[in-house]
Amino acid sequence: MNALTAWIEGIGCIAPGLPDWPSARAVLRGEQPLLPAPSLLPIPTLLPPAERRRASRVVKVALAVGLEAIAQAGADASTLATVFAASGADGHNCHALCEQLATDDRQISPTRFHNSVHNAAAGYWGIATKAMAPCQVISAYDAGFGAGLLDALGQVVVDRQPTLLIAYDSEYPEPIFAKRPVPDVAGISLLLTPERSERSLACITVTPGTDAVDTLADPALEALRNSIPALRALPLLARLARGEAGSVCLDYLPPMQLTVSIQPC
Repeated sequence: MNALTAWIEGIGCIAPGLPDWPSARAVLRGEQPLLPAPSLLPIPTLLPPAERRRASRVVKVALAVGLEAIAQAGADASTLATVFAASGADGHNCHALCEQLATDDRQISPTRFHNSVHNAAAGYWGIATKAMAPCQVISAYDAGFGAGLLDALGQVVVDRQPTLLIAYDSEYPEPIFAKRPVPDVAGISLLLTPERSERSLACITVTPGTDAVDTLADPALEALRNSIPALRALPLLARLARGEAGSVCLDYLPPMQLTVSIQPC
């Protein structure tokens, strides 16, 4: 794989105890402690009322972090190519479907079904933003963020188009939780562009990695990084939050890793 380079113009973040990017940035800088709290999901006001009522936790977090990055960059969501990356679909809808199929009445709700599929968040994004640009939806288990980052960078480098990466995950109820213990919903977004602008925050270059994966010194943040696949990006966000040049090694498909070099603007 050749080196892939892009500029970051916007960042979005929601995680347990981190309701938005400014809060996450303060915690990652060490200015504030990470206080235990469930993830806070804004109401998706851009959706029409019917879709707003049906929006799942996965949809809410994906829309929220994507819109936060776009607002920071002052971008037009309707023109942006997007990459949605998650380790699974909507855990709660999946659980409800399995419960229904385990009964004598196996007729499932069409609404429940279309919310359970892996590209549901991308569909709701198109409804909310009226986006008609290309959209990719990726699943790579614990390597979801890394796979999404590579796909987004490929579009930026090859097609020379700004691309919004939205990586997110949600919890499953029991009994699936016992096999996939993701504790809460969380998401991270990066708006990547092919050229530097007055809004650029940093330049990143991604290459295959061979070093040990970077971890976080704060035990609470490291627990989040380990337990929610989308948050494997936290070492990268920590560098961005502190405005530090350097590199981090992130999880990808074992035994591969990704080295991300960062040069703040």
